[in-house]
Amino acid sequence: MSRELTRLYRALAADSDPRALPDPDQVRRRADRRARYRATLGALAVAVLVAGTAVGAQFVLAAGPGTPPGPPAATPTPGLSTPPSSGPPSPSRSTPTPSGTPAAPTTSARPPATTPTSIPDRAFVTLPAANDAGTGSQFVPGPVLPDLCGATPGEAQIATRRARTVAFKLAGAPAESVPDGSYRQSVTVYRAGRADDALRELRQAVRDCPEQPLPDAQGGTVAQRLLAGTGYGDESVLFETRTPYRDVNGDPTGGDEVHLVRAVRIGDVVTVLWEQGWEGTSTDRPQFEADSRRATEAVRRWLG
Repeated sequence: MSRELTRLYRALAADSDPRALPDPDQVRRRADRRARYRATLGALAVAVLVAGTAVGAQFVLAAGPGTPPGPPAATPTPGLSTPPSSGPPSPSRSTPTPSGTPAAPTTSARPPATTPTSIPDRAFVTLPAANDAGTGSQFVPGPVLPDLCGATPGEAQIATRRARTVAFKLAGAPAESVPDGSYRQSVTVYRAGRADDALRELRQAVRDCPEQPLPDAQGGTVAQRLLAGTGYGDESVLFETRTPYRDVNGDPTGGDEVHLVRAVRIGDVVTVLWEQGWEGTSTDRPQFEADSRRATEAVRRWLG
């Protein structure tokens, strides 16, 4: 054996000899401490796991079936209120009124009808062929009512107006005969809701003007009075004008020349049928009533 190797063996023996091995009881106590330490750590981990499971189960039960668990509710702050949900209200649910009584559900309102801005020819009366005088009709400016002591009923509320004049014959009149009368018919559109005011003003104007001098300065007079004759349109006004017959000198000859005027309202539209006669003739009442119905229906068809 070499000298170096011998030296190394001596150093190893000197290092290991002073360290004595522990006895068996000491080794057993160290092992028992390690086992108790590991058991304590395991029990603590199990307790933590059980506590976490219990808390999670409480959240699930509080949220109800089918609802994912959410965070716990925050404690409300005194003096502050939580605003209600801003989701869209149910269409069938009514809104409470200040008195607590539920109001009726809101429904979409029907759009209001528009006021006509023009009046077509079809809004005027069409006479039967038996009453056609063959003279045609004329849309010309001029008065649409007899003079009523200067009154102008409804004029301030007019939206638009047209008027025409047409002659007619009574049924059965010879073809070559002159007309038996003539109509001055007007169709007037009033501002919304004001046509009834126009008829009220017309009634009052007739009452306020029972008689007035003739415009031709012949010394005669013309009388006006309201007549019964409803049942046309939404409402109507019927009145007459009455003038004594006179000769060329202005002297009464007996009898009166009578003309009828009827105003019929349909909504915001008023049509006036004024029978003006022909060379001194008076109004034929049956013909006038029939043509009043035709004039009313013409406006109804136009307005739809």
